[in-house]
Amino acid sequence: MVRVLFVCLGNICRSPTADGVFRKLVAEHGLTHQIESDSAGVSDYHAGEPPDERAMQAAGRRGIDLRPMRARQVLPADFTDFDLVLAMDRSVFRVLVELARTHGGDGADDRVGLFMDYAPHLGKTEVPDPYLGGSRGFDRVLDLIEEAVRGLLDDIRSARSP
Repeated sequence: MVRVLFVCLGNICRSPTADGVFRKLVAEHGLTHQIESDSAGVSDYHAGEPPDERAMQAAGRRGIDLRPMRARQVLPADFTDFDLVLAMDRSVFRVLVELARTHGGDGADDRVGLFMDYAPHLGKTEVPDPYLGGSRGFDRVLDLIEEAVRGLLDDIRSARSP
């Protein structure tokens, strides 16, 4: 079993969107018994809340249902429970590395990475936060996430191949 955690600031826009897109792709490839995912935020600003309405609408137009998801904050156990802890941007990455070093034990920070590293062909290192922008920003975020999710799944599959 490979476990992936997607992380942004508040866990209501980017990370639940990445989780939803990833789950859909994993299911389409028949890998739900081999790969699990979740999402979290480095802050507790929105703990217990559903994803942003604009994120749910944008994802829904692409056949992805984010409605059951609820925001949560990253937990110390996440650094041992998940194989990959993927940050949506550099500021979240820095927080995650520090949390992993503080709470995750030896080598836990090796599990932390930047999500957009799985789509190097796009030349983007971060998924921009669409929260303060308009609805079109959520569609752009989905475009980036879909590319990186495909790269991530390819990477996981090739690492598990004999």
